[in-house]
Amino acid sequence: MSNVYDNILGLVGHTPMVKLNTVTKDIPATIYAKLESYNPGHSTKDRIALHIIENAEEKGLLKEDSVVVETTSGNTGFSIAMVCIIKGYKCILAVSDKTKPEKIAYLKALGATVYICPANVPADDPRSYYEVAKRIALETPNSIYINQYFNELNIDAHYQTTGPEIWEQTEGKITHLFACTGTGGTLSGSAKFLKEKNPDIKIIGVDADGSILKSYHETGEIHKEDVHPYQIEGMGKNLIPSALLFDKVDEFVRVNDEMAAYRTREIALKEAIMGGYTTGAVTQGLMQYAQSHELTENDVVVLIYPDHGSRYITKVYSDKWMAEQGFVNNCVHNYDEVFKTEFIK
Repeated sequence: MSNVYDNILGLVGHTPMVKLNTVTKDIPATIYAKLESYNPGHSTKDRIALHIIENAEEKGLLKEDSVVVETTSGNTGFSIAMVCIIKGYKCILAVSDKTKPEKIAYLKALGATVYICPANVPADDPRSYYEVAKRIALETPNSIYINQYFNELNIDAHYQTTGPEIWEQTEGKITHLFACTGTGGTLSGSAKFLKEKNPDIKIIGVDADGSILKSYHETGEIHKEDVHPYQIEGMGKNLIPSALLFDKVDEFVRVNDEMAAYRTREIALKEAIMGGYTTGAVTQGLMQYAQSHELTENDVVVLIYPDHGSRYITKVYSDKWMAEQGFVNNCVHNYDEVFKTEFIK
């Protein structure tokens, strides 16, 4: 039988790419979005969850009634919980309080035990979701800690799947890859494969305003003054993850909450792609890059769109939330009237 699978895990990977036609019309390059929302867990994190857990199985680290523990901003947790259901493991997740209630509800619906931790504390604070996950893993018998920020298998999952897919889908014509950086695994694994195929491919990491990754790449030092609260989930960091291979990245672009939010909504409005907040962020990164770099009609640019917008309906797609952030004037295009709702009385 064609297109029939034994379980949902058979759907992980082989995500489509779609040409952007309107949002990026002023850039002469051919620009494609790789839609990772087509994974069964609706994000690129399905790739690493499956790869890391199956690697642990091969090494005999997971047994019947084992517990999988992880730190997550949401997407990795969804993916781990999904894999654990199919494979019969328990799942414990530590998330930050920046995570929206509907994401936490989603995690619980998939059977995960969830610990909510303060977001705006140092990474080494015992209350941070990094430290809470470590503690839980140490205290829980028969458990493994995924540790995506410092796990080389995070990189390897994308080296084996995402990178080769992009190379094949563009027939080796890709000239630029843009991806948001959180753990760094998606960008690093894809970049490692693509650079081996063609070292001239430009790899652009998109960082959040409030994160230390861009300045660390440029100076080799951590600038604590860069750190401040921001709203984009799963992007940027206040620590340096070993899953981010800085030597594979040619340049970082830093984007702010407001411009990423506007761009996310614009992509939905103009391209009919309901992407997550990082979809807008990576696209905004391209726009800023294009202001200082020449992109020609011979260039083939790929943007990795990490997840689906359904997880952000009460956040970036909410007029109320946008107004609460002060994001009321779209300085890209004046679409305020489009986004308003009229009530018939």
